[in-house]
Amino acid sequence: MTHRGSGCTLGVWLLAALVVGNMVGSGIFMLPRTLAEVASPAGVLLAWLLTGAGVLMTALVFGNLALRKPDLVGGPQAYAQALFPTRSFWSVISGYAVAWGYWVANFAGNVAIITTFAGYLSTFFPVLTSQAVVGTVGPLTVKVGNLLTFAVCSALLWGIHFLILRGMEQTGKTNFAATAAKVGGFLLFLVAALFAFDARNLVPFVAPRTDEAGHVLGLLGQANEAAVATLWAFVGVESAVVFSGRARTPRDVKMATLIGLLVALVLYVAITLLVMGVLPHERLVTSDKPLVDALSVAIGPSGGFLLAALGLVSLFGSTIGWIWLSAEVPYQAAKQGVFLSPFLRENRRGVPTVALTVTNAMAQLFLLSTLSQSVAKAFDFVIHVATLAYLVPYLLAAVYQLKLVVTGETYATDGRARLVDGVIAGWATLYALWVIQAGTADLSTFLFGMGLLASGAVFYPWVRRAQRAERRQEKPGAA
Repeated sequence: MTHRGSGCTLGVWLLAALVVGNMVGSGIFMLPRTLAEVASPAGVLLAWLLTGAGVLMTALVFGNLALRKPDLVGGPQAYAQALFPTRSFWSVISGYAVAWGYWVANFAGNVAIITTFAGYLSTFFPVLTSQAVVGTVGPLTVKVGNLLTFAVCSALLWGIHFLILRGMEQTGKTNFAATAAKVGGFLLFLVAALFAFDARNLVPFVAPRTDEAGHVLGLLGQANEAAVATLWAFVGVESAVVFSGRARTPRDVKMATLIGLLVALVLYVAITLLVMGVLPHERLVTSDKPLVDALSVAIGPSGGFLLAALGLVSLFGSTIGWIWLSAEVPYQAAKQGVFLSPFLRENRRGVPTVALTVTNAMAQLFLLSTLSQSVAKAFDFVIHVATLAYLVPYLLAAVYQLKLVVTGETYATDGRARLVDGVIAGWATLYALWVIQAGTADLSTFLFGMGLLASGAVFYPWVRRAQRAERRQEKPGAA
């Protein structure tokens, strides 16, 4: 297991900023449209409340584990390993499966951020939405807008790749500037949208919706349809846990997780309802850039251009942060002995080059979806695949908390805390299972996501072989 190092310099507010920065990414720009498609205003509000409660339980699980198991650092895979005896078959395969799933979710989720960037860029370059046909490749009809979007997304992906290769200091400064612009943009939007808010756009507040199969959905059905999309907004709630090895104290990790979650929840609910109140439903569900369209209504075209520019800067910063984190996941897992050893390779600036290159190569494959789909449809597809993959580490962390409660490990005579933590872990487990069930509604997307997780089995024998070799070297008398 990885232990807390000596360079523990991140306090509660810096950790909370990491949580908020990673959670508030592409979702805040696209989710108002996604949710309006599947739910009425009341259904959207219910989905946010249910998801907020479920993710709160998950956040409490991560926070409790940070306090009770402070030596388990480096990410959710550490908790998956700890479910079983150290270095046992099940410990290694569990840690590997979570690391693989979390990695898959990260590089797939990066595509959602990158495609949202292209959607906002179309504000300045409408040709990115051109429906003119370039040609056909088999059953695929390639349009000018799709082809240019693919080119822009690919250029952003590999441009950031080479930026990160130059070292952490430069990328950190760039990301800080983008975060400052992000905060300014959201403040601008909230103030302007309040003046343009029209409650008539939220009427009827409670209304049925129909799913793709034509079934009529009530409020609970709408919340169920929106469950995967709303969970996407909270992906990153575990960021403080990933950085727990650099935290000053385990308690800072727990407090930062809860603060970041509550800030993000308030921000998401406010912006979603304001957008639904500014834009008529018919316009909202067809928008590739709902916040830009909403601000254009509020203060005219110049407002839309301003927010689009701030959105581009914000998404650029989010892309830097998530690509870096995505490469760090397999790198840290390899250091713990539950991932492929080539992912340990670094350049002279300490950047994990193999992890970064493979991560971005996989993201590039996902970007092929933009050749045949609009930015909005590509975003919907990716967040479903990525969110289902994130649920694996969330679920196993909750199960590990349940194990501690059942065995009494770390609780001694503290029966009250044991009972409370058991209830929290139980609800977090049920929530993860509920969202998994909701994600199976679209069977093809679910199977694709599960297929990506299962594909990790191809590389597992190399991980196991390295574990056995390490164990032989540690035996007395080994060379």
